Amino acid sequence: MKEFEPSMSQIDDFTGQVTEHKNKIVRNVIIGLLVLGGVYSFAHNYFGTVEDQYKDVPYLLKRF
Repeated sequence: MKEFEPSMSQIDDFTGQVTEHKNKIVRNVIIGLLVLGGVYSFAHNYFGTVEDQYKDVPYLLKRF
């Protein structure tokens, strides 16, 4: 039966060989997540506070 999983010596990261392609992918993922977090933070601060309660209606949870 053939082994389908690579041994530790066949994995590039384990042997100390670093590829530029992997570094670019990791860098792009980190930058993308930071940008996405910044957009989410801006949207939350800009659109986050909404006055949903009517001014003449008392707050319903205070009744109970």
